[in-house]
Amino acid sequence: MNALYLAFAYLRYHWARSLILTLVAALILFVPVATQILLSTSERSLLARGDATPLLLGSRGSQLDLTMAALYFSDEKPDPVTMEAVESVWDSGLGIPIPVHTAFASSGFRIVGTTLDYFDFRNLQIAYGRGLSVLGDAVIGADVAATLGKGVGDTLVSSPENLFDLDGVYPLEMPIVGVLAATNTPDDQAIFVDIKTAWVIQGIGHGHEDVVTVAEIAAGSEAVANAAVVQYQRITPENIDTFHFHGSQDDFPTSAVIVVPNDTRAATILKGRYLDGENPVQLIEPAGVIQGLVDRIFRIKSLLDAVTTIIAIAAFAAIGLAVFLSYRLRAREIATAVKLGARKGMVLRLLSAETITLLSISIIIAAIGASLVAQNAESWVGWLLSLGA
Repeated sequence: MNALYLAFAYLRYHWARSLILTLVAALILFVPVATQILLSTSERSLLARGDATPLLLGSRGSQLDLTMAALYFSDEKPDPVTMEAVESVWDSGLGIPIPVHTAFASSGFRIVGTTLDYFDFRNLQIAYGRGLSVLGDAVIGADVAATLGKGVGDTLVSSPENLFDLDGVYPLEMPIVGVLAATNTPDDQAIFVDIKTAWVIQGIGHGHEDVVTVAEIAAGSEAVANAAVVQYQRITPENIDTFHFHGSQDDFPTSAVIVVPNDTRAATILKGRYLDGENPVQLIEPAGVIQGLVDRIFRIKSLLDAVTTIIAIAAFAAIGLAVFLSYRLRAREIATAVKLGARKGMVLRLLSAETITLLSISIIIAAIGASLVAQNAESWVGWLLSLGA
């Protein structure tokens, strides 16, 4: 007990050195533990998104690009498929197709054109406002609302993908009618609209307005435009009835189609229908694609563990050297204690008490830090994944 009291007294007196040693030791303990927590959470989050999506239908090509675009709303742009593929799944009666159109963005966030089935499929809940009901409506994820400082009643304007692409693609002002509850998934970073709204942004659908009104004609006004109609940049109750789409809806594009089969048998039958390599459409299992990605990413995990271990050993050796040199500098102090009657065992207990006290405090600090990381790992990983996407 006396050794512990003297150890605390010594550490308090040399508080600066004690603080530095404690923080360094705590950091050495904290970094590998926090890294393991974040890596494990990242792996679970990646796999969970893939596992929650049974099948994915898209244009034949890179399965990874298709998966990242449809599940994580990344910047990858796979070749679109037509709505005819969606109707084909509906007609089969084997599952529910959910189109996902991710070609456009607004304020740095991906615009996701889809159907109401998507909200039920992902179990997305409205925290404020209401869901999609009118052409042009937008429902935003929790992170979008927090980052942009926008909410119900505000508006967003779609961004053109190419400043030189003026052929039918017009910025569309979309009123925000709802904000989704946070899910710690890529859905928090998305702006959801009806897929028809996405087609309006793409220029497939538009509204019409007379250049010269009847009243203006009666007043003798002359038309100054060389076209009979202009395209709206905003959908309002006054002009919504004029919006229409040219061509057959079967030919309209979507980036991918999430397919929710009725059961295992239906999934097997559906996968068999798209095995032909000549078919321009492919049906994949996102879980397998994500598992392959995770396996490639986490191959470096063993190397990272080895590097972390080596660094930790070197750091602890440095701390040990610092403690040893400290004891050497205290040689006269220790000799004086021995002359005053302290036995060598007492001196050893005193030095051990100091070392154990420093390590114990370091372990407590590292444990508190690791606990904070564990509590916030899902939200942090979700944010990091959204940045990566």
